[in-house]
Amino acid sequence: MPEIVLTEDAVARPDDGALLAALGPRSVVLVGMMGSGKSSIGRRLATRLAIPFVDADSEIEVAHDNMTIPEIFEKHGEPYFRAGEARVIARLLNNGPQVLATGGGAFMNSDTRTAIRANAISIWLKAELDVLMKRIKRRGERPLLKTDDPAAILTALIAERSPIYAEADLTVLSRDVPHDTIVDEIVAALRPRLAAPVGGS
Repeated sequence: MPEIVLTEDAVARPDDGALLAALGPRSVVLVGMMGSGKSSIGRRLATRLAIPFVDADSEIEVAHDNMTIPEIFEKHGEPYFRAGEARVIARLLNNGPQVLATGGGAFMNSDTRTAIRANAISIWLKAELDVLMKRIKRRGERPLLKTDDPAAILTALIAERSPIYAEADLTVLSRDVPHDTIVDEIVAALRPRLAAPVGGS
């Protein structure tokens, strides 16, 4: 089930109503590399907008009888995972408005990009290599980085994926600042995109 996670800081503000009204039934979809903060920032953004937060990877795991993403990769391979990922995201996009965090490779699928364009506003959380490496080292379950040189793999993935991520509607720099700072910047970027006035209702 989609979740609305309350935090102390990322609370809805009076002028966010106009933004939500302008969003209508669309989702806000976060794309970007693993470690860019899509889930953690996404939860706070959803709280700020008072809409559900959905993590596509979690939904994929539920659809596979609670197998983890690494287990799905190991048992079935990446092509199988990507096909399932595309189906799950296409289904989730019918459930807006919501904040939807996608896996790092999801936006590479052209059909997924088309579905996102039709049903959502996409935001690339862009992060530099050093930021990503520091965050990813805290978690060791990334299937694509199970290698002797994860930095080299990550560098190659950034080079391959960045031109596609750049097709997102908006780009916000994810960096080592409080998550609520990034949320503020996302909301500020969404306003002109959605033509939502500050102070509206």
